[in-house]
Amino acid sequence: MKKPFAALIAVAAIALVAGVASRVDGLKPWLAIVAPYGALAVLLMGLSWRVVRWSLAPVPFRIPTVCGQEKSLPWIKASALESPWSTRGVVARMGLEILLFRSLFRNTRSRLDPGPRLIYGEARWLWLGAMAFHWSLLVILLRHLRFVVQPAPRLATFLESVDGFFQIGVPVLYATDIVFVAALLYLLQRRLRDPQVRFISLFTDYFALFLLLGIALSGVWMRYFARVDAVAVKQLALSLTIFSPAVPKNLNAWFFAHLALVCALAAYLPFSKLMHLGGVFLSPTRNLANDNRMRRHVNPWNYPVKVHTYEEWEDEFREKMEAAGLPVERH
Repeated sequence: MKKPFAALIAVAAIALVAGVASRVDGLKPWLAIVAPYGALAVLLMGLSWRVVRWSLAPVPFRIPTVCGQEKSLPWIKASALESPWSTRGVVARMGLEILLFRSLFRNTRSRLDPGPRLIYGEARWLWLGAMAFHWSLLVILLRHLRFVVQPAPRLATFLESVDGFFQIGVPVLYATDIVFVAALLYLLQRRLRDPQVRFISLFTDYFALFLLLGIALSGVWMRYFARVDAVAVKQLALSLTIFSPAVPKNLNAWFFAHLALVCALAAYLPFSKLMHLGGVFLSPTRNLANDNRMRRHVNPWNYPVKVHTYEEWEDEFREKMEAAGLPVERH
């Protein structure tokens, strides 16, 4: 339990340091201006570096991961989605993967029962938790557009009305807030409870989960309990967006703790496993058509290689071969 505890301490330290520092007027500009700009710069440079590095990796052959019949002879039924051979099939496969996590939906789990017997079963709860987490995160990010765009986009206002249809108390209770926190807690307890998953988990795995959970809980606390001044938050966000930063006075420690966690996540994202959000688009095992039987793919990096033919080899060792009694083709 050392790794999850250390990750929890690290996330709590970030929030605590930011909350305490926000009480010093001279440090507020560092927390509200320097930290967001710095985190954004690291995020953009890190994303660019990773994407460019991936794009330059040589992929001379088609290496898609498939689980269906490849297109070959006309009388053999091929699987257009499991083993796509056209751009349309690749787009459909990628769309299902990105929007619905199709490969995770088909994932299986295994356990060793007494006997011993190896039992395979479905892992649909993991798929459901991942779907709930990613889609609720997307809705929350789109809802936050109202803080950085003036006037608020119609998409943000529409999502707010749909997301808050429960209308429980004041302020309105957003369904995605509950789903997001519940999904993160499920993913965390799965990593802690399952011995196999816990064995392969690293500090970085727990750190990312605790960081996201800290952002979610601090945001929920600000909205429903601490009641941070939303107008002041929007003033700060708009001033950062137009590169004319100004720090309002009526922002409390909870907001600065929340902002520090968001900045930490933004700066950490390009160098973590969370970068799969960009890697899924550039993975040659998924974004290539499986047309190896339809087309001949030649390695573009091939270079002329000096070969040593058998005739040349025989001429070089003729005397030794004849002395040893070995047959030669030419005398």
